[in-house]
Amino acid sequence: MEQRIFGGAPHQREPHRPVFEAMRRGFLGKCPHCGQGRLFRSYLKTVDHCAECGEEISHHRADDLPAYLVIAVVGHIVVGAFMGVEAATAWSSWVHLSIWAPVTVLMSLALIGPTKGAVVGLQWALRMHGFGGEKDALETHPEL
Repeated sequence: MEQRIFGGAPHQREPHRPVFEAMRRGFLGKCPHCGQGRLFRSYLKTVDHCAECGEEISHHRADDLPAYLVIAVVGHIVVGAFMGVEAATAWSSWVHLSIWAPVTVLMSLALIGPTKGAVVGLQWALRMHGFGGEKDALETHPEL
């Protein structure tokens, strides 16, 4: 069945891509399409394409979203924990600094990769940035 969107060209319905499953696969560092191949070739560098199913991954645009999400999550956890410990103890500032600075760094480093994988999975599931087979606006109109 054809469906017209905003009076444009007829839209052919694409097969459904499960968002949660794609994000879970990406969070685990696997290809969002097949769940078998590796998503990363190094710490935060994605593969160009999946070695198992051949899905093109290189055109993703995760950019800064994973970092913003990690900052929000880690910030809420660390600030909440710090304030709880501060209210319950009489530790000096240097003790708090020696505890919370490494905790913040370690949590951030541990979460940035899985978060980037989940964002790539979300983009794949929603057919964003070339994952739907079409070109990005920046690729077709570089003047934008």
